[in-house]
Amino acid sequence: MKLKVCGMRSHENILALSDLKPDYMGFIFWRPSKRFVTTTTPTLPSSIKKTGVFVNEAFDEIKSLIETHQLQAIQLHGNENPAFCDRLKDLNVEIIKVFSIKKGFDFSALVPYENVCDYFLFDTKGKLPGGNGYAFDWELLKSYPSSKPFFLSGGIGIDHLADLKEIIKLNLPLYAIDVNSKFESEAGMKKIELLKDFKIGLFK
Repeated sequence: MKLKVCGMRSHENILALSDLKPDYMGFIFWRPSKRFVTTTTPTLPSSIKKTGVFVNEAFDEIKSLIETHQLQAIQLHGNENPAFCDRLKDLNVEIIKVFSIKKGFDFSALVPYENVCDYFLFDTKGKLPGGNGYAFDWELLKSYPSSKPFFLSGGIGIDHLADLKEIIKLNLPLYAIDVNSKFESEAGMKKIELLKDFKIGLFK
C-alpha cells in the first residue's frame, strides 16, 4: 500500500512532508485550483515520486512542466482520451488516469485505457475535477472488474482509517491512498502531525 499526498504548494510545508516519506507528492497545475503551483517545486528525496496533476492540458505544456519540475508521474483529471494517454507514454513518466465515481458508474469506461496508463485513480464525482472534499460510496469498488492497480481518492480523512482497513481486506488491486483537503489547515498547507498519525494508522 502506497500513500500519496496531493495539493502541495509551500516549500517549507513540502520539505516538512518529505520527512514523512510519502510515496507520491502531488502538485496541481490547473489554474482554477486553490492549490495551483505558481513557483518551481523543490527537489524531493528519490523515494518520493513528484506527481503533476493536470486537467485537459496541452501535450506540449505537460511535457514542459515535466522537464521544469522533474515530474516522475502525471495525473490526468480531465477528459483526456486513450490516444492522448498513449502519446504521453513517450515522456517516460507514470500515467495515472482519473475517473470520477458516483452511483451507477459504468466500469466498462475503463477498458480503452487499460493499456495506455499505469494506474487508475478513483475520485468523487463533484463540481470540481478533484478536491471536492467528500468520499464516494466505496461499496461500488466491489464491482471493479479489472486487475489494473488503482489509487483511492476523494475526501479521505483520518476518520476513514477503519473503513480503509475493510476495503483493503477485499483484496482489490488497491495500490495507493490519495489524501488532500482533510489534512489541511488551509488550501495547500498540510497538517504534518495529522498525516503522520494517518500513515501510522494505515500501515500498522
